[in-house]
Amino acid sequence: MGDFFVVDNSVVMSWCFKDEANQYADSVLDRLTDATALVPSIWALEVINVLVVAERRKRISEADSVRFTTLLSQLPIVVEYERVELIMKDLLSLARFHSLSSYDASYLDLAMRKALPIATLDNRLIEAATAADVKILQI
Repeated sequence: MGDFFVVDNSVVMSWCFKDEANQYADSVLDRLTDATALVPSIWALEVINVLVVAERRKRISEADSVRFTTLLSQLPIVVEYERVELIMKDLLSLARFHSLSSYDASYLDLAMRKALPIATLDNRLIEAATAADVKILQI
């Protein structure tokens, strides 16, 4: 594998929904042919939540959700299992300082700790990453 980067859920979930498809997210997916994406441990819960809400709203079927999670399991996405109790204060500070959700702060924290660029479509996270000197993954 080549390089590493952090990918957030805004990019990952756009791979699931045709109406959210975009060139940046598609390019990030293509990049995974020779790169590895890192995600914080909260990522799996975020994916599941988006899928179950989409199912309830009849946006996708249960079979679509299963297919999508199978696809994700085949991609070079590595979950970083941090001990949350050790980083809770850091996440709280990051979330507070940058007006982020705790979820978005976890992606920013991972990118900062690993000194990696982040792939995101979230404008607030882009602003926070830029302010924290974290590079946005360029495609």
